[in-house]
Amino acid sequence: MKCSLVLATLGRDIELMYFLNSLQNQTYRDFELIIIDQNKDGKIDSVLRSCRMNFPVKHLKVDFKGNSRARDYGIRFAQGEIIAFPDDDCVYENDVLEKVVEEFRSKPDIAILSAGSYDFSKTHFSIGVNSKYPRRFSQYYMMGVEFTHFFHLNRVDRSEFYLDHDFGIGSKYPGAEGFELLYRLLRAGNKAFYDPRIKIYHADKDNYHVGTDRMLLYSAGVGAYIRKFTNEYDLSMLYFIVRKMVVAPLLKMAVALMLGNRKRLIYSYNNLVGIWRGFCAYGR
Repeated sequence: MKCSLVLATLGRDIELMYFLNSLQNQTYRDFELIIIDQNKDGKIDSVLRSCRMNFPVKHLKVDFKGNSRARDYGIRFAQGEIIAFPDDDCVYENDVLEKVVEEFRSKPDIAILSAGSYDFSKTHFSIGVNSKYPRRFSQYYMMGVEFTHFFHLNRVDRSEFYLDHDFGIGSKYPGAEGFELLYRLLRAGNKAFYDPRIKIYHADKDNYHVGTDRMLLYSAGVGAYIRKFTNEYDLSMLYFIVRKMVVAPLLKMAVALMLGNRKRLIYSYNNLVGIWRGFCAYGR
């Protein structure tokens, strides 16, 4: 199975070099990298020249901005059966692609595979929804985050395999692009599996130390994708409205109050405000 990694990048060079180095060391070699370069200043040209890459690379420069739009553009150039959308500031463990292919081979019914997201200590989970234990998952409890998801193109519902350009960094709603895609695919009946033994490293930007502005923006994306599917009369969204827009943020605020943790309280409050902002703004 050939793997196609579609990477959208803007404004990063050192982080990208770390990711390229992690690809150099992959134990599974049948893969390609498709870089969608949104930089205007040739920022990563020197990085690509300095890295002696021993794998196929397509370097595509584009004149538009937007993470989802760039990834969607890169899909058309993918030659592999398996496709993924790594971040330009993540790093793969050396055996990521080997384990991904093994999982798809051993579980012929799954179309989606999610790896675990770890901080760079290699012991603690980072951004996204993670668990210590492998498990199948559904639209009601989605696992991972966009850069940990792998899709088998021969098994996935291709009519649903695209990214909504309204979501993601550089778009109207700067967040939730991965969950919007994942929910749409799971709703269509595609099967999914999560395996934390597949390790992808990413700085932890999803805790209560994150800035207020970023929290509001990312949360607005969650509210907007809930509203998008609510507008389609998807009854499953009633569950998400109750869980994500009422119960979960209020419970987190209550726990923060009991613990006297002001930072966590502010984080949870901004999460609640951002989700409702996105929900109310979507479609205007």
